[in-house]
Amino acid sequence: MIKRIYVNLPVKNLKMTMEFFTNLGFAFDANFSDERAACLILGDNMYAMLLTESFFQTFTQKRLADAKQNTEVLVALEVKSREQVDELVSKAVKAGGTIYRGPEDHGWMYNHCFADLDGHQWEVLFTDESKLSEK
Repeated sequence: MIKRIYVNLPVKNLKMTMEFFTNLGFAFDANFSDERAACLILGDNMYAMLLTESFFQTFTQKRLADAKQNTEVLVALEVKSREQVDELVSKAVKAGGTIYRGPEDHGWMYNHCFADLDGHQWEVLFTDESKLSEK
């Protein structure tokens, strides 16, 4: 049905944003990156297009939301373990991000959340599907 997904996010400083996500261990697809945009590789066929605010504005007639004041999207990333959840959030904080909600353990799901340099909210989670019946 869907071949790939690209979540598009406006950013104030593309270079600093790329450094932030590089510090978290992510890579970029150079084929879809230039001085106005960077293609953040999230996984197989999953990407976040980080666009300078002026370039992002060319795709919409609406005003841009200030992600530090308003929530426009929650980006949820599932990882393979609880430890990876905490590791990624820790890297985000060390790279200049902030925690916007503390860790939550629901038994079958563990999550923790950070905001990037522009205030975009990233929810990192691990699910243990064998415990879904317990919820």
